Amino acid sequence: MSNLLQHNESLPSKKKKIIVLGSGPNRIGQGIEFDYCCVHGLLAIKECGFEAIMVNCNPETVSTDFDMADKLYFEPVFWEHLREIIELEQPDGIIVQLGGQTALKLAKKLHETGIPIVGTSFNDMDIAEDRGRFSDLLKELNIPYPEYGTAYTAEEAIEVANRVGYPVLVRPSYVIGGQRMRIVINDEEVENAVISLLKHIPNNKILIDHFLDRCQEAEVDAIFDGETFHIMGVMEHIEPAGIHSGDSNAVLPAFNLTPMIVATMEFYAEKIARALNIKGLINIQFAIHKDKVYVIEANPRASRTTPFIAKAYQIPYLNIATKVMLGELKLAGLQLEKKLEGYAIKEPVFSFDKFPGVNKELGPEMKSTGEAIRFIKDLRDPYFRTLYKERSMNLSR
Repeated sequence: MSNLLQHNESLPSKKKKIIVLGSGPNRIGQGIEFDYCCVHGLLAIKECGFEAIMVNCNPETVSTDFDMADKLYFEPVFWEHLREIIELEQPDGIIVQLGGQTALKLAKKLHETGIPIVGTSFNDMDIAEDRGRFSDLLKELNIPYPEYGTAYTAEEAIEVANRVGYPVLVRPSYVIGGQRMRIVINDEEVENAVISLLKHIPNNKILIDHFLDRCQEAEVDAIFDGETFHIMGVMEHIEPAGIHSGDSNAVLPAFNLTPMIVATMEFYAEKIARALNIKGLINIQFAIHKDKVYVIEANPRASRTTPFIAKAYQIPYLNIATKVMLGELKLAGLQLEKKLEGYAIKEPVFSFDKFPGVNKELGPEMKSTGEAIRFIKDLRDPYFRTLYKERSMNLSR
């Protein structure tokens, strides 16, 4: 080690330290919202007395400002780079919940190497990530979900699609931003989608879900500390299901769901969080079809809507969630007053003018490059009424 230190400007301290993994370079499908999560996570780590170490490679983010973390490694968020940092720093733990899917994908390597993951364990996170295991869990919990199957070839995918029934959503596993997801309606389209998918992501397990057409979509963001479950927010999408959540206008709180549906979503969310032994953040996406609530997927991490909810309600949710992950805070007894008069609308931001040749039609693969927040006093607001009218037209087609 002494030889290494002679040629290394990064001298490890003897303090207890936590590494935060960022979301890597900003690109379509990977939102800047995760930088907000990392920044507030770093601040919480410092407040708990740990040395906060940031690993990210994007110069346009606040998390990589020179004075944000105690130590910054401006490195790609890849295992080869992270392993060397871990060997040098010997951290007490690594947080993967704040950097989106990019950070979460490294959890397996960390687990296999014996590096402590702060918060939810790798196995429990993997249950949520693995569609087969997650569906088995939902079945055990008696929670409805769309029929699904898995495949590795086009032939297998066609068999599954015919079994679950068209239309189906064809998607790869363990990807960000809905990469290569397609909604298809017949065998030929399944074959083309799978061939294209395997060409770009070889050897990937393919997921085929029955697509619930013309239904409402909503999501729940929550924090769980192992005992107390806290709903941060329930957001209802304005666009019908089939549009990636990053590309959807979404309203906080829900505006058109019955109290029974909202209560059912919250009930299912807590059951899932407890079954997965979540310690920290979880996001669950739902489809509501003919007044029945289905679970589409669960993300055992901060979602891109977590910062939106924190800003809209003026509650430091990422600070709280990070301290919960570290075991430094319990939710019981916390006074979390939500300060929002009216509604907040999440507006996706697109950069189609920069890419004139790209297909502008929205679908399950994310195309937005950012988001904005709009506050309205009530549902009579002209902006909201225009959005809702467009939604009604889409649902009637």
